[in-house]
Amino acid sequence: MNQESLVQKIKELKEARKAVILAHNYQRPEIQDIADFVGDSLGLSRQAAQTEAKVIVFCGVHFMAETAAILSPDKTVLLPDLNAGCPMAEMIEPEDLIELKKQHPKAPVVAYVNTTAKTKALSDICCTSANAVEIVNSLQEEEIIFIPDRYLGHYVSRFTTKKIHAWRGFCPTHALIYPEDIKKQKEIHPEAEVVVHPECLPEVVDLADKVASTTGIVNYAANSSAKEFIVGTEVGILHRLKKENPDKSFYPASEKAVCPNMKKITLEKLLITLEEQEPIVFVEERIRNQALKAIEKMLAIG
Repeated sequence: MNQESLVQKIKELKEARKAVILAHNYQRPEIQDIADFVGDSLGLSRQAAQTEAKVIVFCGVHFMAETAAILSPDKTVLLPDLNAGCPMAEMIEPEDLIELKKQHPKAPVVAYVNTTAKTKALSDICCTSANAVEIVNSLQEEEIIFIPDRYLGHYVSRFTTKKIHAWRGFCPTHALIYPEDIKKQKEIHPEAEVVVHPECLPEVVDLADKVASTTGIVNYAANSSAKEFIVGTEVGILHRLKKENPDKSFYPASEKAVCPNMKKITLEKLLITLEEQEPIVFVEERIRNQALKAIEKMLAIG
């Protein structure tokens, strides 16, 4: 089946199943193009929750589908490839967090949304890369356990007087972007602004004109007067940036910044998922309720 036929069949099945298709900013271009919503993980889950769809097909990684299931318990959540996981989310297990809490009993746990439902359920409050600083500073305690990303934790520490106990996790894809990559691109494109994700190495963050989440990068590029941008995050976002800003130029900080898990989802897998209505991502009710509390606490703040 050629791509045009695949797209047409997916659209027909989506209507028949009363489904909404979500695509993270790092997905393949053809997946982004067929999606009803393209964005970041939490934003997509919130958008889907507000629709009347009965089925959510999340083209992303496993923890994102879990978040959708947490926010939409009345909908069926499908993930086209169950092997599409997030290495960073998997770098901390519930047992690790329990031990960490024993070491710092007075410190509340701030969990980046890039965590499993079970880890969120053991946390006090969630955060995104966009609001992490705000969430940490909103807490009364002077010590904070921050999981799982040590680089986002390091970034937050620059904007707070609180002591951050950051877990040792990290995003392998963002860790592939080095300061030398930024400097090299700057030599080639001296007029370009440098925008990077806070999951990047601190030395990369130091070279940025703007540090932002994926949605923040999209918004910044749209509103900036600059015409050229060096983008320090997973290369999949370049498709959306170019599509929404045809008069501007975007260059990857590193061509190596490719998340293999994000690329596991294809049009063929999306079609099969809609046909068979599986694999389903389900979150146990007890876990869902506890994780939801951590997410709602965050949403109440900002």
